[in-house]
Parts: sequence; C-alpha cells; structure tokens
Amino acid sequence: MSYELQALIGTLELLRVAAAEVPAARVVPLAQGLALIPVTPGVLAALQGDGSVRKPGGGAGFGWHSDGFELRLAAWSKAGPVACVEAEYFGGGGTQRAAVWEDGRVVLGPLTIGEFEPASAEGAPISRALRRIGARTAEGRVDEFDSVGLGAHRSTGDWVADD
Repeated sequence: MSYELQALIGTLELLRVAAAEVPAARVVPLAQGLALIPVTPGVLAALQGDGSVRKPGGGAGFGWHSDGFELRLAAWSKAGPVACVEAEYFGGGGTQRAAVWEDGRVVLGPLTIGEFEPASAEGAPISRALRRIGARTAEGRVDEFDSVGLGAHRSTGDWVADD
C-alpha cells in the first residue's frame, strides 16, 4: 500500500488567511487546531511565482519549490509557523522531508529521512515539524503525525476530494 503527501501545515486561522491568496488552495482541518493545505498541481502552479523551480537540494531541500513558493511561505510565517511536508511510502519503505518557516525564515530543517533509514531519536521529520508548530502526541497515539490525523488519507489529492 502506498502513501504520498505534499502539504503545508499550520494553524487553521493562519492557513485560512494564506489560502485566500491562492484560489486553488483548500484548507483541511486537522486535530489540535492545525490544518493543512494539500499542495496539488493547481496550488503549486499558483505558488510558483516566476516558475523557476529549484533543483533538488536547493532552498529548503524540496525539489519542487520555486523562489516564489519559498517567498510566500516566508511571508505567511510572519503570522505564525508554517510547515512544509512531504512523504512518499510504498511497500514499507519510503522517504519524508519537512521544514518549518517562522518569522520569515526557515527555523527547522530541511529534515530528511531516506528509504529504510531509521528515524532519529527526536522522531521522523514530519513529526518533528509538527512538534515545532505546536502538535503534541495524544494519548494512545504513536506520534504527532498520527495524533493530528495525517493518516486519514493515502494521497495528497484525497485530502481535496473530501472537501
């Protein structure tokens, strides 16, 4: 079974304001007062700015970010922290990447975990980013990823389909 996600995560209030600037964006509430904007092709196109996509490892380490995308994240983060997360798993192996912008700059990451690589003692990249923006592990849950409900859908597009 596969899992893939590309999303922006922040407080529900912050992402509602951010989404107002991006007509293709949909805000999906999560647990703990957080929400996500699935980075669908339409959202990505709207955030690309001049369209100059960075090479993998550039900027915050996301190969699909453009300078315009990162400038928008930096601007939004002045109102509160914003995490950019991606995950891709298939058959038990996969990758995760996360970074957090706050006060106009990257304050965490980019954090990356490769295929079949164990998470650090601090946790997997997405859980660490969620913790940085205020998520906590809920009772009976494995980690912050599970606690906010990121396992509810198996693909980025499915988050929008629920809308």
